[in-house]
Amino acid sequence: MIPAIFLSLPDLRCSLLLLVTWVFTPVTAEIISLDTENIDDILNNADVALVNFYADWCRFSQMLHPIFEEASNVIKEEYPNANQVVFARVDCDQHSDIAQRYRISKYPTLKLFRNGMMMKREYRGQRSVKALADYIRQQKSDPIQELHDLAEITTPDRSKRNIIGYFEQKDSENYRVFERVANILHDDCAFLAAFGVVSKPERYSGDNIVYKPPGHSAPDMVYLGSMTNFDGTYNWIQDKCVPLVREITFENGEELTEEGLPFLILFHMKEDTESLEIFQNEVARQLISEKGTINFLHADCDKFRHPLLHIQKTPADCPVIAIDSFRHMYVFGDFRDVLIPGKLKQFVFDLHSGKLHREFHHGPDPTDTAPGEIFLI
Repeated sequence: MIPAIFLSLPDLRCSLLLLVTWVFTPVTAEIISLDTENIDDILNNADVALVNFYADWCRFSQMLHPIFEEASNVIKEEYPNANQVVFARVDCDQHSDIAQRYRISKYPTLKLFRNGMMMKREYRGQRSVKALADYIRQQKSDPIQELHDLAEITTPDRSKRNIIGYFEQKDSENYRVFERVANILHDDCAFLAAFGVVSKPERYSGDNIVYKPPGHSAPDMVYLGSMTNFDGTYNWIQDKCVPLVREITFENGEELTEEGLPFLILFHMKEDTESLEIFQNEVARQLISEKGTINFLHADCDKFRHPLLHIQKTPADCPVIAIDSFRHMYVFGDFRDVLIPGKLKQFVFDLHSGKLHREFHHGPDPTDTAPGEIFLI
C-alpha cells in the first residue's frame, strides 16, 4: 500500500499555483533548431519558414530571441498546421557550414524560405513581435490578383512587369504551380489570373501564361513549356521578372551584395540611355552563360561619385565599366571596346581565372599587353 503524502500549507499553495499555471498557460510554439541533419527536410516541407541565423555571443542575437519566440506564438495561433509557417533558428557558431551555405555574414540575420527556396530579400524590418507577425501575414497573403472581366485583362498597369495566367479552373495543378511561382517572385512582377468564362477568350489551346512587359511597344510573350513543371515555369517567369542588367542603388546595394556574386557595373549618367542599351545588348550577347557567376548592374554616376573616386574616375569619365570583386575593383578600359566581340567576356573570364587579381598585385603577365587600369577599392 502506497502511503499518503500530506503537503504543508506553503507547499500546497505552490503546487496549486503550478497546477493553475499549467492549465491556463497557452501552448507555446517551438522554435526548431536546424542542423545539417534536419535543415533540408524541415525547410522543404514548410510553406513559409522564417529562420533566425544567430550567434550566442552577439548581444543583438540575445535580444531577438524572446521577440522571435513570442512572434512565433502569435503566428502559430493563426496558422496552426505544422507546415504552414515554421519559425526556426541556426546557431552559426555551431553550424558554420550552414552559415556559409546561406552567406550569413552578420548576426542576427532573418531569412525567409518558401518550400526550401531561400528568398533573395532578407527581413530588414523592425525587430518587434508585431512587425514580425505582420511580415509573416503579408507573406501568407495571396500574391495573385484575380481578374473578373475582359477589360481588366486588356488594360493592366503597363508600368509594371505583368505575368497573367489564364486557367479553366482554380482547382488545378496548373494553377497551383503558378501560385507557387507567384509566392516567390511577387516582389519582382505583378501576378494576375483569370478563370472560367473570363479567361476563355485567351485560352485558345488550353491554359496558358503570358508575360506583358513594361511599356506599350514591346510584344507580349507566351510560355510554351509544361505548366505543371515547376522548374521550367519558375525559370521562364524569373527570366522575365528579373532583368538581366539591374540597377544598383543605395537602397538595394546591401541586398545585392548578400547574393554573394561579384558585380560587373556600368557607371553611366542617368540621361545616357544609349550607353546603357549598348551594355545591356553586349551582356546578353557575350555573357548570358555567366548569369549565375556574376551580377550585371548599372549605376547612376552622379549618385555613385564616391565609388568612382576609388577607381580614380569622376562622372566626367562616364560611361565606365568595372568589376567589383568585394576585394578590389578592376576597370575595363575604354567603354567602346565593349563592342569588340568577346572583349567583355574575356574581362569576366580574367576575373574568374584569377588573372585580374594577379595582375593587380604583380603587374601585367609577361606575355600580355597591359590591360585596362586597375585600382584598389
